[in-house]
Amino acid sequence: MSYGFDFHGLQLQARGSGALWWPDGRWLIVADLHLGKSERMARRGGPLLPPYEGLATLDRLGAEIAALDPVAVVSLGDGFDDMAAVQALDAQVALRLAALAQGRDWVWIGGNHDPAAPLGMPGRALDSLSLGQVALRHQAGQGPDISGHYHPAVRLAGERRRAFLLGADHLILPAFGAYTGGLICDDPVLAALVPRGLAIACGTRPVVMPLGLAARPRRGWR
Repeated sequence: MSYGFDFHGLQLQARGSGALWWPDGRWLIVADLHLGKSERMARRGGPLLPPYEGLATLDRLGAEIAALDPVAVVSLGDGFDDMAAVQALDAQVALRLAALAQGRDWVWIGGNHDPAAPLGMPGRALDSLSLGQVALRHQAGQGPDISGHYHPAVRLAGERRRAFLLGADHLILPAFGAYTGGLICDDPVLAALVPRGLAIACGTRPVVMPLGLAARPRRGWR
């Protein structure tokens, strides 16, 4: 399921998975995959996590690709947890990524974790990309733009859920990676970027919640 909306002339859909779909151009946009996170944490002496997040993330992304058949997939930065993780990527993850990218344009936008081109990976690397008058980048800047970086989330029915934040000039995507945390939408950093607008909570049926207004959440889908 997805929630449809207009953002500066673009008809977009917030997918329950956390991916953004532009049906007119058949672009699938995701943010913060953080592939290789378990390897990076182990390498730096952090907690030892089961090394399955890469395949879990790509399985979810693969389900979206199978459902939508995009001509382009855009990763809005932090596709990898750091540049060393690119070279240390599990062989199964690398093969799965190559299979998903076959036959379509694949764009890696540089992020703060992966600012350079991911050598040996399919696709091409850019600092940013334009879609009409909207900039696609890792971190929100001069709007209008679509970005990631902050891993926005909401509290809903006693649980934390990943969420899109939709404001007048900024659309901030949730983190798509399996081992990624979240920053609650009323955090001062996010509230400064989207003081009023909508939070679209991910899930089987996206739940739309107003930001900066006293109103009840409503369910929305298209």
